[in-house]
Formats: sequence, structure tokens, C-alpha cells
Amino acid sequence: MAEKQQIEVKVNGTSYKREVEPRLLLGDFLREELALTGTHFGCEHGVCGACTVMLNGSSVRSCLMFAVQANGCEIMTVEGIADGDKMHPLQQAFWDHHGLQCGFCTSGMLITALDLIKNFPLADDHEIRVGLSGNLCRCTGYQNIVTSVREAAKQMRAKKAA
Repeated sequence: MAEKQQIEVKVNGTSYKREVEPRLLLGDFLREELALTGTHFGCEHGVCGACTVMLNGSSVRSCLMFAVQANGCEIMTVEGIADGDKMHPLQQAFWDHHGLQCGFCTSGMLITALDLIKNFPLADDHEIRVGLSGNLCRCTGYQNIVTSVREAAKQMRAKKAA
């Protein structure tokens, strides 16, 4: 059995030091060690996107990463998106435009969408669809998710420009 390794990470603004098994997945670390259960495991092969989190500002699949690989990194999970009790504009847009149904994929969709809004112009719905193509949803027809991302991007960019 491999010896445990100590890691130090900042998750949603809080610093943590933990000893972990070298092969503990990042998503399992978040869910089991930190009780942040908003990150979901769907396929466990990096295909569905449900486990997506931000690592140092970029979206990653937490089912494809070991917790030890995140040592020294800053992580944001879906629990870190809101500002206290106030929903983030992206969360509000998902609420307003019915961008979720069962909610299983939603945490990964939100994290991916934040990354997209930050890094790409998303000039039209096609660009949003391409950007979200790595996140699978079994319940919706995707149109309400695309509408939610489009509207959130408009609001977030207008607020930033002001």
C-alpha cells in the first residue's frame, strides 16, 4: 500500500491540509474529505463533464485527476460560485431560463460555462453549444442551457463594462 501524501489546497477560498492516498481522485477528495457534494461523478472517464471544477482558473475533470496533482492549487467547485446567499448571475440565468431539470449535470455545466464566458466571445448559440459539447445532459434539449449561458454572458459582460 502506498504511503499517504500531504496536500495543501485552497477550495472555494478556504485552505485545507490533508493526508491522502496517492491514487485518490480529486472529485473523491472534494466529496469525501471536504463534504463538497455538488461535484458529481457520472461516467468517471472524463466524457460527461458532471465532475468539472475550476483548477487555478481553468475547468478540469475531477475524475481524471488525482488529489495529489492539485497540491498547491486553488480549486472552485459549484459551491463556490454564489456570493453567500446571493446567486451568481450564471446561476440566476439557469433559474430564470429553466436551464436545469434533474440537476445532475448542472454543476459541471455551470463551471464549464464560467470558463467559457471568461475565455471566449460566445458570439452566437453555435459557439455556446460547441463550448458545452463536452458536458452531457440526459434530461434537457440543451436549448434552455444555451439560453441561460447566453443571457448570463450578456449580463456579466455588461456589468464588467460598467
